Amino acid sequence: MKGGLLVAGTTSDAGKTVLTTALCRWLSRQGVAVAPYKAQNMSNNSMVTADGAEIGRAQWVQAVAAGAEPEAAMNPVLLKPGSDRRSHVVVMGRSSGELDAASFAGERSALAEAAYAAFDDLRTRYDVVVCEGAGSPAEINLRRFDYVNMGLAQHGRLPTLVIGDIDRGGVFASMFGTLALLDAADQALVSGFVVNKFRGDRTLLAPGLDMLSAVTGRRVLGVLPWQQDLWLDSEDALDLDGRRASWAVDDEVLRVAVVRLPRISNFTDVDALGLEPNVDVRFISGPGGLADADLVVLPGTRATVEDLAWLRAHGFEQPLRRRVAAGLPVLGICGGFQMLGETVDDPTGVESAQRRRVPGLGLLPVHTTFGAQKRLGTPSGSWRGMPVSGYEIHHGTVRVRAGEPFLDGCRSGAAWGTLWHGALESDAFRRALLAELAQQAGRTGFTPRADTSLAEARAQRLDLLGDLVAEHLDTETLLQLIEHGAPGGMRCVPPGAP
Repeated sequence: MKGGLLVAGTTSDAGKTVLTTALCRWLSRQGVAVAPYKAQNMSNNSMVTADGAEIGRAQWVQAVAAGAEPEAAMNPVLLKPGSDRRSHVVVMGRSSGELDAASFAGERSALAEAAYAAFDDLRTRYDVVVCEGAGSPAEINLRRFDYVNMGLAQHGRLPTLVIGDIDRGGVFASMFGTLALLDAADQALVSGFVVNKFRGDRTLLAPGLDMLSAVTGRRVLGVLPWQQDLWLDSEDALDLDGRRASWAVDDEVLRVAVVRLPRISNFTDVDALGLEPNVDVRFISGPGGLADADLVVLPGTRATVEDLAWLRAHGFEQPLRRRVAAGLPVLGICGGFQMLGETVDDPTGVESAQRRRVPGLGLLPVHTTFGAQKRLGTPSGSWRGMPVSGYEIHHGTVRVRAGEPFLDGCRSGAAWGTLWHGALESDAFRRALLAELAQQAGRTGFTPRADTSLAEARAQRLDLLGDLVAEHLDTETLLQLIEHGAPGGMRCVPPGAP
């Protein structure tokens, strides 16, 4: 089998990432050499590959689902927003400057060239490339610059599925409208629909599916049921509210509050905590959420200086100081670690677009200086005899002047900090750290479970996604589309884009 497929969506967070991951898992289980691909991802959740390239977290997970080695070609363009109008640009896994909204359209031709070259390369090395679109293919104001939705579909002559989230309502209108706003050439590649997150009696949905097929000339190729517990490894900050985990089974509960910074990044760092029985993880946006927390996590951020100002403006500084003074633990990861230090210096404006030095929260004896060179790495080591590994993505260089060493960072009293993302995925380390943090918080009855494995949980959820494709989609038609492309003679639905 040789071919490809594009998964487009009616909106952001409609289910494109889930369906692409599920298709990769399902095809891999059929013995197909499959690779995921997203031409351009806009996300502050990223990963470092084995060869030191930075790609979107979702494409890394999709590669794991496909049984493929994650690489830069799977996400050739990554935009990391630092503000509403400015993004850091990563091209083929390497930092490539900044891009603002005003110049975005003009810069797209160079980005498209890199993206198409990566796609063409993957196609020569894999039997099937499953592509994930971005946003909606019906963003008609951007169509002439597009290389991630229908622009990519045209480049690769890819049959395209449109997935819609029925849980939000209006799924039939959004599917019909998405198709109808495309021009005739783009419509010719749209080969079917998939409904996501359906709950209830499927027979009640059938008349709508039939009518949608009648007015568009395209079948609904499946209805994916609502599934809880699919949040592991997701990268969209829109999904944060669905990530709370509270699975108390016995003994005491350890309550973890993660500060929801405006430019939060790599929030998947705490996914492993959410898997632990007796650990209650919640994201908070105000200092009131600190009151009953046993552990507070300051996560990564794409804009340390701005988010530090946000913390102060929203009244977090003094409650955090009082916590640490009382011996209640605070853990800072990457940008959160930098905030806990004594100073944050951005002399060239690489991180904040303003050349300035600001005081940190003063809870750890460290100083951060931002520079133009980004550090990417996959460090490993041990802590209290437990093996631990992670990954680093940061511009800031942190100078530690005192404190107890902790994963290339430090601990001072109840304040802990590290630049390592992903360290909590190391099971033995996570359990040892949680046990110590619980003791520090006075939760003497809390004992981490010895049988919680993030790798096993990830594999189970990826297998669940593969099962959803096998059980709920028309896999025979999917294989035909992948191998032979979009069928000819499909109806063009008016009005079509001008």
